[in-house]
Amino acid sequence: MTTQTQTQSGTIPAAGAVLWRRKGMELQVALVHRPKYDDWSWPKGKLEEDEAWTTAAAREVAEETGLVPRLGMPLPTSVYVVPRDRMKEVRYWAAEVAGGSGALEHEIDEVLWLTVPDAHAKLTYERDALQLQAVAKADRQDVLETWPLIVVRHAEAVGRSHWSEDDLVRPLNHTGSRRSTDLVPLLSAYGVSRVVTSDAVRCVDTVAPYAKFAHVDLRRKGGLSEDGFESNPKKVLQHVDRALDRANPVALCTHRPLLPSMLARLYDQAIPGSLAEELLVELARTGLEKGEAIVCQVVGSGPGAKVVTVERHLPNS
Repeated sequence: MTTQTQTQSGTIPAAGAVLWRRKGMELQVALVHRPKYDDWSWPKGKLEEDEAWTTAAAREVAEETGLVPRLGMPLPTSVYVVPRDRMKEVRYWAAEVAGGSGALEHEIDEVLWLTVPDAHAKLTYERDALQLQAVAKADRQDVLETWPLIVVRHAEAVGRSHWSEDDLVRPLNHTGSRRSTDLVPLLSAYGVSRVVTSDAVRCVDTVAPYAKFAHVDLRRKGGLSEDGFESNPKKVLQHVDRALDRANPVALCTHRPLLPSMLARLYDQAIPGSLAEELLVELARTGLEKGEAIVCQVVGSGPGAKVVTVERHLPNS
């Protein structure tokens, strides 16, 4: 799945999330009430100019509910007609609460946590049942509670032919620096709490703005570098396995030559016959664009971990 800001001409893009939690053994989801429309639905809102879908989803949920989400697996998209015969496309994610005070903004006057049956009965729009059904199905299959493992290819750097110093210190160019800034809200939406990167400057600088923003340590690893891969190709797999063992939201930033090995390792953990498996095969063959991030939502940890979904996040330019 690709999550760039692309819609058909004239279609209004919007994004949101289905917040979920457990009360005892029971699954609950959060509905919001908009007094202007007197309706009950999922928290959502329109994308701002040049805003990514995931960024908008996290921002709108936080603004409407006062709760900071950590995005999980993608949910079905809703496309419907709004006034003036325009189409609206709303993309959704499942999400857990990662923080926030719960203070409500003026557009929302109430948030209700309800069981799946009660939520279905409360929803104003039948189209919103699609997301609820997907959450309930994922819960029955024990794949709702996920954590993100994000693989990032470093952003665009100064060309090798224009650089006379050690390749290890070759920096990002202007486009690459802009992409490193764009990655901040993306990684934040998924609640990344650990950042591991090649020690090459172009990789470090791709994820450094997020590490600074989120106040997390930036862990430089030679095993994620091109030189490290040439001397010991198995080290990159050790980094992937270590991430799977930890089972915490993580971003791994590396280079194109290492990607086939990393993605093949994640393929081994994908649910057989799933779209995640298919996409990992394709990406291992074609590679990632410079500055691209792929988000693998993972269930469990260690050898038993399973990749449930995979999303592509391409640079806007």
